[in-house]
Amino acid sequence: MNQRIVGVDIARGLAVVGMFVAHLGHSGPDGLHSPSWFVVADGRPSAMFAILAGVSIALFTGGRTVPRGPALAHGWLRIATRAGVVLVIGLLLELLGTPVAVILPSYAVTFLLVAPFIGLRPWLVGVLAAVAAVVGPTLLALLLSAGADGTAPVETALEANYLLGLVLTGYYPALVWIAYMLLGLCVGRLDLRSPTVQGFLGVTGVGLAVVGYGGGSYLQQTVVPHSELTAQLVRSDPHSDATLELLGNAGVTLAVLAVLLAVTTLPPVAKVARLVLQPLAATGAMALSAYSVHIVAIAILGNDVVWFTESNAVLGWFVVVTLVVCTLWMRFVGRGPLEWLMRRLTVGRYEPPVVTAHA
Repeated sequence: MNQRIVGVDIARGLAVVGMFVAHLGHSGPDGLHSPSWFVVADGRPSAMFAILAGVSIALFTGGRTVPRGPALAHGWLRIATRAGVVLVIGLLLELLGTPVAVILPSYAVTFLLVAPFIGLRPWLVGVLAAVAAVVGPTLLALLLSAGADGTAPVETALEANYLLGLVLTGYYPALVWIAYMLLGLCVGRLDLRSPTVQGFLGVTGVGLAVVGYGGGSYLQQTVVPHSELTAQLVRSDPHSDATLELLGNAGVTLAVLAVLLAVTTLPPVAKVARLVLQPLAATGAMALSAYSVHIVAIAILGNDVVWFTESNAVLGWFVVVTLVVCTLWMRFVGRGPLEWLMRRLTVGRYEPPVVTAHA
């Protein structure tokens, strides 16, 4: 069995903590984050979670080896069964009625949309991710922009179709978010322990962040929108699901991942970094459990912990308790509870048939 890539676990743990900040962080009377730097948790943690989900798909369907033949069919089954479990967990969490937009049902649908591409070479998956980052947001904008009669082309259908809603609306439309997972699938097929690959991810990430956020800021100041559609296409603000936002979020994720991979693999600092960042790594290794339990905790505590925060005390307790419990759980128990359930209910690792020689 391949050894876990600690940098990926740490990045996933950081994404979980970021979503805690997005859901529980304090806002001042003006509605702005308090402290102001909490703005980093707007949209980016969930995007990081999606990209890392794509990385995970790559890792459990062959890693650097692109699956072929029986291994490819087995990979499809692994994705389909995992998507089913994630969907059920997500639906159960939605039934709790918290004010949090539960990400899991959309993730499950996006898993299925990504499955047909796991047999492609990394460079081709990367190209498809770039195409999806342009086509998906544009198509979504066209479908949801009001026409001459004041209604969007799919507005009526969306009101009555939950699955169509997962694909096209909400905070995490699969039509758009498939770009993130395809990018993750591409990244997960690379040698993530290679300093060259880490450097490439870092440079690419910075470039994408500059183009996405910088380009969005520039266009919003210089382009005069003549329609709702034009205004949507040049956006780069959180959860706008526009191309420039996707590029910026993807850039941040790649840059952060590159740094975490480097500090946990480079000999001079790896040992210390792994020790210091172990709580985040443990949280990332059991991210499904950590994310789901925090939704349950919000349901128990009540919606006020999301809507009417007086400070960041609740957030602080969520973060500290999660990091401590996950660290102790991984140390003394091992696999997280929902990760254990996932392992029991889904298709396991592919085992190539053993060929025996006959005399």
